[in-house]
Amino acid sequence: MSIPFRSKLTVRKLQGYKHSGCPDTAQAMGRRLRPHPHALAQRWVPERGFIQIEQPALEDPKDILHRARQLDQIDRNTRLFLSGKPANHVLLWGARGTGKSAMIRAMLTRYGGEDFGVIELDHAGLSALADLIQILTRTPRRYVLFVDDLSFEAQDMRYKSLKALLDGSLMTPPVNILVYATSNRRHLLPESMQDNLEGRVIDGELHEGDAIDEKVSLSERFGLWLAFHPFSQEQYLDIVRAHLTVGSIGDERGGWNEGTEWQVEALRFARLRGSRSGRVAAQFVQYWNSMRMPASM
Repeated sequence: MSIPFRSKLTVRKLQGYKHSGCPDTAQAMGRRLRPHPHALAQRWVPERGFIQIEQPALEDPKDILHRARQLDQIDRNTRLFLSGKPANHVLLWGARGTGKSAMIRAMLTRYGGEDFGVIELDHAGLSALADLIQILTRTPRRYVLFVDDLSFEAQDMRYKSLKALLDGSLMTPPVNILVYATSNRRHLLPESMQDNLEGRVIDGELHEGDAIDEKVSLSERFGLWLAFHPFSQEQYLDIVRAHLTVGSIGDERGGWNEGTEWQVEALRFARLRGSRSGRVAAQFVQYWNSMRMPASM
């Protein structure tokens, strides 16, 4: 069986299956080393290959509120990518629960199909990024590599392989792969006071230290930055209202009332969690509906 990339761990596994008299297992493992040609969403796990996500969490773009500018920009970038025109890697950064991941799921909903799919990576998957790229560049399909909650600790060197993919490697950038990453940090790596102290003023100009240059260089390789700031109180209540309108539990009089009680409770719920985010809004609606469901015996 031919091995589509040079992963020593996977080669050893396949050889072990063959020698132990388990050809079916080796054949199944070989299939997992190739992406499913029709799956909307898959997960890349270096030790196991590609795992199809049977029921991906899709997001209707019309349900994303108060993020029109960000949605327009990522939609345009995705359309350029799918049409074979120059497109940018995208970093969606900002406050937690403000729609960053939902934005990428919306692109999968709108454009996912025979010619386009999303592959989800975690930090372990980044360690075998070179293997993944080698596989995907041999396929005709276009892929977005989705990395959620991307950040690195000070001593984590896995970011270097991501830097090489985004820009700065001798390898020609693959035309059928983009990276869409979300993060609470804009610069992805922690910055310390000592880093800032390394800056120097030369001929009246401020020059950042080497540490700052290194930590900023990763995020600078994303050509498109989309900022997600916290929602205002009015925007938060608007999101809660939209959720309640779609999926609220009727009261004893039937239907959902557009009153003020839910607003008071929604704001109290947000204060307890210290956040007015879309995630908190969805959690409140779950709580609100559960309190109105009849208790089963």
